[in-house]
Amino acid sequence: QVQLVESGGGLVQPGGSLRLSCAAPPSITNINAMGWYRQAPGKQRELVATITKGGWTNYADSVKGRFTISRDNAKGTVYLQMNSLKPEDTAVYYCNAEIPTILTGTLIYWGQGTQVTVSS
Repeated sequence: QVQLVESGGGLVQPGGSLRLSCAAPPSITNINAMGWYRQAPGKQRELVATITKGGWTNYADSVKGRFTISRDNAKGTVYLQMNSLKPEDTAVYYCNAEIPTILTGTLIYWGQGTQVTVSS
């Protein structure tokens, strides 16, 4: 079982910034798309942003212009820079990674989640 390790969540005031990181184990050397999702209390998990191995990005409309997703392929790590945070960004943020395998096709693995709270 592959476990992605997240870090960087916390409490921040409205208008503030946070940077999330998510790393795959060093043994994983080939990762296709990576992404960030979030789940607020009582709501469905929703896409925040994704990035392909080649660097193409996609964002939810609610975060465009405020959040930036990036990745370091050599480190197997994906980042989410969050600026101009709003209370409605409060959620547990999860990263995921699409990892191709020979025997079972492409598998999707998730991080454990990190809490982001935007409040004054």
